[in-house]
Amino acid sequence: MKAYKACIFDLDGTLLDSMGVWDQIDIDFLAKRGIKLPSDYMSAISSMTYHEAAAYTIKRFALPDSVDGLNREWNDMAAYAYGSTVRMKPHAKEYLTALRDRGVKLAVATSLFPDLCDSVLRNNGIDNLFHVICNTNELGCGKSRPDVFLIAAEKIGVTPGDCLVFEDILTAVKTAKSAGMDVCAVYDRTSENNWEEIKKTADYAIVDFRDAPLSAD
Repeated sequence: MKAYKACIFDLDGTLLDSMGVWDQIDIDFLAKRGIKLPSDYMSAISSMTYHEAAAYTIKRFALPDSVDGLNREWNDMAAYAYGSTVRMKPHAKEYLTALRDRGVKLAVATSLFPDLCDSVLRNNGIDNLFHVICNTNELGCGKSRPDVFLIAAEKIGVTPGDCLVFEDILTAVKTAKSAGMDVCAVYDRTSENNWEEIKKTADYAIVDFRDAPLSAD
């Protein structure tokens, strides 16, 4: 297999077994407003930044909330979980450590708010493993555009073709491929309906990090 110089990881649904947290936040958030969670809502916002998702939510449900206010509410609801209860996918930490031991540079490309990102990395003892952390919210665009992946590669100091991206969402898999990067798809139940297409689009596809590719010179 190809020897990659860098690996770029999504967090929610990829390294972290966290998507259930957001399912419940969405259910509780909309329930407070007398709205039942639509079946397509999670997939609709999955590749958006928080700002984009808030704007979409306000428009879709004709809410009186502001984007900043809605983001603060979501962040408050998620803070406890990410700081204390959200855990990594099985064998993910061991895989990250093995990559570092082989000299592969590691980056995060996430849509999590920076404070949630920092707390969940510390909570799981992996905050010292990454060379770079890039956040779509700081860039102002979600993963329907390749900016976060390209900036991660640039900050690490490698070309896109030397990167392997780990993602669980079809949109993000396609975007990383469009940036000239190889992709390892990671199964998550929230993307189960798209899993067959995700597997066809990605270069690798895994259900467990024990099966993830290891490479380095």
